[in-house]
Amino acid sequence: MQYNQFGKLGNKSRLGLGTMRLPVNADGSVNEDEAIRLIRLAIDGGINYVDTAYPYHGGASEVTVGKALKDGYREKVTLTTKLPCWKVEKREDMDAILDEQLRRLDLPYVDMYLLHALDIGRYRKMRELGYKEFFESALKDGRIRHVGFSFHDGKDAFLEIIDDFDAWEMAQIQFNYLDDESQATEAGLKYAGRKNIPIVVMEPLRGGNLAALPGNVRALTEAYPVKRGAVEWAFRYVADYEEVKVILSGMSTMEQVKENLKLFEVMKPGNLSDSDRALLRDMKADFLSRQIVPCTGCEYCQPCPKGVKIPDIFSAVNQASMFERQEAFEKRYARMKEREGDASRCVHCGKCEKACPQGIPIRKFLDAVNEGRIFEAGAVK
Repeated sequence: MQYNQFGKLGNKSRLGLGTMRLPVNADGSVNEDEAIRLIRLAIDGGINYVDTAYPYHGGASEVTVGKALKDGYREKVTLTTKLPCWKVEKREDMDAILDEQLRRLDLPYVDMYLLHALDIGRYRKMRELGYKEFFESALKDGRIRHVGFSFHDGKDAFLEIIDDFDAWEMAQIQFNYLDDESQATEAGLKYAGRKNIPIVVMEPLRGGNLAALPGNVRALTEAYPVKRGAVEWAFRYVADYEEVKVILSGMSTMEQVKENLKLFEVMKPGNLSDSDRALLRDMKADFLSRQIVPCTGCEYCQPCPKGVKIPDIFSAVNQASMFERQEAFEKRYARMKEREGDASRCVHCGKCEKACPQGIPIRKFLDAVNEGRIFEAGAVK
């Protein structure tokens, strides 16, 4: 295992254990015995950073992690959990939720406490409700030891949040070789590094999508003289950045733990050569060329007068096309129908197209989605 200095926390393992995807039973509930064995196997293998959150597994993640950290394991790790900002309506809610989490974990404190899944609107709300005073109070009474945030928005929002609070001790962002120009971006990551704010990366495999490469992308790696698997390429890309201190992996099987522990024996900053980086750029370009809709997710088309969730629909289409997973689109789109945001609600008013800076013929794409032909060649001309 590789370790590096993580701010005031000391040496932390480059590989961290995310507990959003623990082993489950047939009914979807956490297989507690197996999950505890998995968590302890990871810690015994050298991982000393464990990440959980209030909503993971419907709250069962925190309970299971707490049980796994009995018998001397608590002293071996830095434990992170997160405040579910969407549940906070008043300042007192912050204390109540933290206390509930400590009861779930059966612990008197957590090492790192994050504002969870911030976008700029949620951040400004938390600021108005007094999260800074809450952090100060919880630090003083010992329920938390360090503070940070996890993030899902654009670069400008990331920079505003970083600059608005001098006491940040880490930022957790989604980052991989497909997302280095979206969300916080590579530029945001490097900015945090210049301010000495450690970065923890989530979704280095983009929810597992980068663990299995489609044909053309796989062919690029197979033709390359250095032979590495899809997972190793993805991890190496993120590990190459010295600003990244911990890379989270949501491991759900013992085999994944063992494989990742082996990979992280060599995951150091600067582990890629110039030709390696060129290959990864080519892999990214091939993935992006598979996108069907040239949508950037700017949301200028929103709100739709009829409630059509245009960016969500196009994102689902592009994800399915890039990773050759049309069945995943069908499930995701079914949920959109349940929430009454699907393409069938489009009345061709054209408001979205007038607002779209990309000039996308949105109505034609929505028709193709609604008629089930979006993945056919030449579906939109």
